[in-house]
Amino acid sequence: MNNLRSFYERHPYLAMWIALALGMVIILIWSAWSVGFAALQWLALIVITILLAGACVWIISWEDGPDAEEEAAPPTQADQP
Repeated sequence: MNNLRSFYERHPYLAMWIALALGMVIILIWSAWSVGFAALQWLALIVITILLAGACVWIISWEDGPDAEEEAAPPTQADQP
């Protein structure tokens, strides 16, 4: 458990990507199991799902940009008229 925690602390976005991708792939397989996809179709769907999870984490990470730090900081006297 400590290994997972230290990995998350060192690489939070990668850990979120792995967790989200795993959950999304499980849901994909569970919901489309009876459709009858061929092996290449399953591979394409799984790869696209993993890439979609990465895009979601990337979009979520926009909140942690330099603008978020500026909004969180209290105004200084230089900022006030």
